[in-house]
Amino acid sequence: MTGAETEDDIPLAERKTVTDFCYLLDKSKQLFNGLRDLPQYGHKQWQSYFGRTFDVYTKLWKFQQQHRQVLDNRYGLKRWQIGEVASKIGQLYYHYYLRTSETSYLNEAFSFYSAIRQRSYYFQVNKEDRPELVVKKLRYYARYIVVCLLLNKMDLVKVLVKELSEEIEDYTQRFNTEDQLEWNLVLQEVAAFIEADPTVVLNDNNSVVVISHRLQEESAPPLEQGMVVGQLVLADALIIGNCNNQVKFSELTIDMFRMLQALEREPVNLATQTSKQGTLEPNEKPAKRENPHKYLLYKPTFSQLFTFLSASFKELPANSVLLIYLSATGVFPTGHSDYEVGGYDFGGVLTNTNRDVVNGETVQKRIQAQKEMHCLHPGDLFPFTRKPLFIIVDSSNSAAYKNFTNLFGQPLVCLLSPTMYPKTVQDQSQRGSLFTLFLYSPLLAFSSVCGLSSIQRGIWERAQEFLRKVFRDIGQMITRSRTIDQAFLQFFGDEFLRLLLIRFVFCSAALRLHKLFREARSFPESYPELPKQDTVESSLLQKHILELAAMLDVQSSFWEDSLEAY
Repeated sequence: MTGAETEDDIPLAERKTVTDFCYLLDKSKQLFNGLRDLPQYGHKQWQSYFGRTFDVYTKLWKFQQQHRQVLDNRYGLKRWQIGEVASKIGQLYYHYYLRTSETSYLNEAFSFYSAIRQRSYYFQVNKEDRPELVVKKLRYYARYIVVCLLLNKMDLVKVLVKELSEEIEDYTQRFNTEDQLEWNLVLQEVAAFIEADPTVVLNDNNSVVVISHRLQEESAPPLEQGMVVGQLVLADALIIGNCNNQVKFSELTIDMFRMLQALEREPVNLATQTSKQGTLEPNEKPAKRENPHKYLLYKPTFSQLFTFLSASFKELPANSVLLIYLSATGVFPTGHSDYEVGGYDFGGVLTNTNRDVVNGETVQKRIQAQKEMHCLHPGDLFPFTRKPLFIIVDSSNSAAYKNFTNLFGQPLVCLLSPTMYPKTVQDQSQRGSLFTLFLYSPLLAFSSVCGLSSIQRGIWERAQEFLRKVFRDIGQMITRSRTIDQAFLQFFGDEFLRLLLIRFVFCSAALRLHKLFREARSFPESYPELPKQDTVESSLLQKHILELAAMLDVQSSFWEDSLEAY
């Protein structure tokens, strides 16, 4: 209220408008702050609280739109405060996405974040002598960049990074802050993330084409008529990233980022379906969820990993599959053990030690332990094989998971990365694993391993069309093989898992023919083993790989006669 007026001078209706706005604003903040207290796992506990929070923010947003003039005059509403509300709604949508894996929510988050920038809601912040407001603006930029990365809006990401860099520079010059290094690290991380793809697709004018690698209608080859495969559906996925020195941004390593997109369909823009374009209205419900639910765990401790795994296992619906993706540093057994424990004798992959202190246990005590404690051993996953389980291990000790035991007779498959790469490939490992790259975008990985840093768009599109034919043939190799383990076929009915299996076979066959990959440790493996003659060493598939190499003019990278390779 303006200084010259007393409360009695203000019309009752306008006073009520201000009171109602303050109530909604306080309530929204209270509910939003409560979100961080909700458990991060489980599908049901959070839904009613999220719904209430969303309702209040929807009311608050519409209320400030309808009463903007009164709130400007009587409350002194500033544009950055409107930006804060829009930013919170953007965050809500992003967290809806994380909780549900419904990619349409990403578009909704993008709409609100985009409006903040287009309408310059935070523009006046720089003129106020309040560093905490500038930090709000910087955090908004960081969140907006994450959403743009997930939507593959790379051109916009580059613009936002430039703007964020200028904002950080202005912030650190105006205020003598201690968080300058932190913000500079954010810039370095996102810059490395943008440059992580080893090969780029170029237009005729040499501008970069942004390619989406999410599941599209034509991505997975359809099942042949009469083909007998399992009816299992991928319902839940744990995506775990704990690789040292891998490019990351906002608790997403590049491997996690790629795998989460491999398990999603292309997003549908809700705004174009449910409201007029150009308006900014919160939309609560998307179309039916078609993506598996995912948990993204960046450097989890063993106890965190086990908690999320147990929650997923508990809530897994009937006839559904749980997928576990492990991108982590290998942990190898330390010498001979006095006694053998099946599933615990071969090491595994690293879990985070920082936050896992058991009864104040010391390092010295741990050195004497029989088995590495901060490690996910194959045996740790045995209890979860009571339900259909699909495991992908990308690690220098992925071979430990060959020693699996299917105790309960449920469908179980492990896809395992090479444990050793040629030096030229190993040198690129900071930009993400080659194995995961094959599961995410086979053509990108194939081009990368052949040393191509760029491909013209026309060649890329022809090669993708050719790969669709190759993938149809691989699908038939898998389903028509008489010696293949039934577990592969039981997972083959699900589109996501079918595509992962086909890409795995393609990766294995391509690396077997490649001249740089000479050792058995440089080839992917699986549990159960695939019949090699029917799949990864099939002469038809080898012929296809050489045709693809000719299309990209990289024949010299491969053995022309497959017999030369052995």
